[in-house]
Amino acid sequence: MAVVTMTEYGALPAVQITAADGAHITVSLFGAHLLSWQTGDGTERLFVSSQTPLDGSKAIRGGVPVIFPQFNMRGPGLRHGFARVSHWRVGASGGDAGQSFVELQLNQHDLSAEHAQAWPHAFALTLRYTLQGDTLEVSFTVQNNAELAFPFGVALHTYYEVGQLSATSISGLQGQRYTDHHLQTATQNHPALHFTAKHDRLYDATPTLTLNTASSTLRLEQQGFANWVVWNPGQEDAAALTDLADEEYRRFVCIEPARIDQQLLAAGSSWTGKHRISCAG
Repeated sequence: MAVVTMTEYGALPAVQITAADGAHITVSLFGAHLLSWQTGDGTERLFVSSQTPLDGSKAIRGGVPVIFPQFNMRGPGLRHGFARVSHWRVGASGGDAGQSFVELQLNQHDLSAEHAQAWPHAFALTLRYTLQGDTLEVSFTVQNNAELAFPFGVALHTYYEVGQLSATSISGLQGQRYTDHHLQTATQNHPALHFTAKHDRLYDATPTLTLNTASSTLRLEQQGFANWVVWNPGQEDAAALTDLADEEYRRFVCIEPARIDQQLLAAGSSWTGKHRISCAG
C-alpha cells in the first residue's frame, strides 16, 4: 500500500509518496517541483544541482521545473513563467498495490500580487504524479475559468541523472528537424544524439524517445505536447551559472516535453499534457 507523507527537502515543504516496492518520489510545494524519483532498486533518476537554493528564494536547478504560462521569453511575462516559483497546494492522493499518486494544485488566488497583476486570468492547474512499478507518469491539466480565452505555453523541464554525459545518447530523433540556440534549422541525420558540446535544440514532438546512459535505459513518451527540448549547457555556459557547480553539467541532460509557443485556450476549456517515463533496463 502506498504511503503519503509530508516532509522537507532542504528548507522546502514537500510531499513524498513511497510505493510498496520501495520506489518513491518527493515533490516540493514550491513550484510543484519533482525533486527526487528513486525506483525500487534505489537508483535516483533525477539530477538536482548541489548549488541550487532550496529555500524558495529562486527557481530550483534540477528535478522537474514546471514551465507555465510561457516558455523562456516566448511571451510578455516572467521568463519561464510563474508556476515554478509559486506555492502550490496538495490535492488528492492515494493508490493501491499497483500504483500511487499525488496531485498538486494552483489557481489565481495562490499567486503573489505581482504575478496576479501580470497575468490576470482565472485558471486552475493540476499536476498529477503517479508511480507504478518502474514507471513515473506526469499529467498536467490547465483549466481556463475566465470569461475570455488566454494564451499559454508549457513545459516539464526534466533533468535526468546520467552519471557520465560522454556515455549518454538519445535515440528516436533521426530524421527530425530541429532549431538550435543559434536559431539555425537542420535535420538530425544520425540515429542517436550524442553530447560533445553545448546542446539547446527544439524538436517537433515524436511520441517516444529513448535515453541511453552507461547504466540504464529510459523510455520517454508524451501526449498533448508539441515539442521536445533537449538541453545541456556545456562547459562554458555551466561555468557561468551560479546555481550549478562547474563540472555538474557532465551529470545530466534535460529532455522536456513542451509546447513552447503560446496558444489560446478557450474560456471554460481545458488542456492536458502527459509524460510517461519507464525504465527499460
